[in-house]
Amino acid sequence: MITLPPDSAARVDAAIERSLTRLSARGARYSRSLEDLVHATTLAADGGKRFRPALVVASFRAFGGNADDVPAIWDVAAAFELLHTAFVVHDDVIDRDVERRGVPNVSGSFRQRGEDAGAAPDNAVLLGSAAGVLAGDLLLFETVRLIASAPLSAAQRDGLLGLVDDAVLRSAGGELRDVEHAILPRIPDADELLSTAYEKTAVYSFEAPIAAGALLAGASPAQRAQVSDAAGRLGLAFQLVDDLIGTFGSPAQAGRAAGADLRESKRTTLIALAQRSPDWARVSVALDLAPTGPIAIRRAQKVLTASGARGALVDLIASMIEQARVVAADPLLPTAAVELLAGIADRIEKRMP
Repeated sequence: MITLPPDSAARVDAAIERSLTRLSARGARYSRSLEDLVHATTLAADGGKRFRPALVVASFRAFGGNADDVPAIWDVAAAFELLHTAFVVHDDVIDRDVERRGVPNVSGSFRQRGEDAGAAPDNAVLLGSAAGVLAGDLLLFETVRLIASAPLSAAQRDGLLGLVDDAVLRSAGGELRDVEHAILPRIPDADELLSTAYEKTAVYSFEAPIAAGALLAGASPAQRAQVSDAAGRLGLAFQLVDDLIGTFGSPAQAGRAAGADLRESKRTTLIALAQRSPDWARVSVALDLAPTGPIAIRRAQKVLTASGARGALVDLIASMIEQARVVAADPLLPTAAVELLAGIADRIEKRMP
């Protein structure tokens, strides 16, 4: 996908480090527990692909922005990385995950802290969950603080805070609906799952960062609305490709074992499309058996493909990308912005397993 050039990456990383160093210095003034929480929070924000900051910067430049004239671009880009980290930390709590990238996450490290101190297992879990919630809260505040304290005009600050406000609100709603879909007996229909994926991921990962860069560069409200529309469609297409990868992708593509979504009985748009198939009874049996092992996973993959669900999802992704290209091709947008969105569309297509 889009990446930051080395010089831009260094500036974004410096802005993130300044924010977290400030947080660490303040945490150290109060208690060892808070100091340790801030340390775990800092580790959570370390590394990563910096994809969302890259979209902010790329959009800013596509609309003619100059970082020498708008040095706040680096703080704003950093804010979107901290927003992403906040959601990841909270998501780990919701999913009861204790590791990320093969090492203990915030919840995992504090759960281990409780166990090492002699806490009962349930109480150690409580401590880990509490730490994860609080770390995510700290990162959400840092997101807002970075934008609120950046050298921006009042109109720019109001516009950016509005984007973050909308992203947080809609992502929270999407996350809650995602949990509801996971626990309720009925498999949601495809439209419900599409809407949830859009709210949970596409808004904060694509639409808001690209709109933020355009706003900072001085794009008109009409231009921002147009680029946001295209970016949201691309964000949804990206998430649908993730669904394909989670079911059919290789371990290298997925970053985990092949067929992980089948092993976890995850309810994705792919499954909702399969539910419309005349072969649903056979698909349902295969899905129920998929968590039992690799052979059952391969069987479920074959049955899903034969049902037409895989092809239907590929067609849906292609439709989303084509819609985004049509929206982006409006003469209202500068050529560089059209090329940026087209390049993202090309990269999404190439991710499909």
